[in-house]
Amino acid sequence: MQGMGESRTDLLLWLNDLLQLGYTKIEQCGSGAAYCQIFDSIYRDVPMSKIKFNAKQEYEYVQNFKVLQGVFLKHKIDNAIPVERLLKCKMQDNLEFLQWVKKYWDMYYPGGTYEAVSRRKGEVGSAGSKPSMKKSTSVNSVSKAGAAATVARRVASPAVPKANPAPKKNLSPSLELEYQKQFDELSQNNLELKVAMEQMEKEREFYFSKLREIELFVQENLDNGTPKTSVEVLKDIQQIMYRTEDGFEVPVEDEEETY
Repeated sequence: MQGMGESRTDLLLWLNDLLQLGYTKIEQCGSGAAYCQIFDSIYRDVPMSKIKFNAKQEYEYVQNFKVLQGVFLKHKIDNAIPVERLLKCKMQDNLEFLQWVKKYWDMYYPGGTYEAVSRRKGEVGSAGSKPSMKKSTSVNSVSKAGAAATVARRVASPAVPKANPAPKKNLSPSLELEYQKQFDELSQNNLELKVAMEQMEKEREFYFSKLREIELFVQENLDNGTPKTSVEVLKDIQQIMYRTEDGFEVPVEDEEETY
């Protein structure tokens, strides 16, 4: 467990700025590609041609982590890489490892400009986390659609361009600076909203799965003539309500996060 680490949002902003990527969630680091290039920005000797930035399958993730393990061995980096957990693309595991990587980078980055795109020969990373669990469609599909629409409305924002637009001609330096500042702020806000959207979707699925499980439990007891006492039934329902699920994190504000 870690505390006082950098927030998800701060880490994503740093990662995307350093590597010129478009990651929207920490889980995307589970492919191993970003970790490899972070260490390339420090040592400039990682065999980038062996890294698959567009990896989709777990065996491709494993290949990326083999490259990373080679870097750790070569530079005598004394820290274990929890490969089996990281490649499952769980947010918590990748968050903790990325927090450690960021601290290491702060200590050993040599400074200067790092040409991330040219180092990977222009390959654009789009490694995503694995597909979420299949959703139940046998009950309350209308309510789920409404919940999704509510989430979308809460985080809706104007589209932000993916690349900096060219400044208008004949602008004074002060206007150009203000123009760029506003664009950067919009880009940051857009990224933060995407991260919030991802977390809210996880919460929605977590609580819906509990309601579905309770519904099936109640139906089973009704079909069996409710052989259990009311107290026993209530205890079983309470157990379902308070059971946590792997990969689900209780939402907290970034500045108050503890892991």
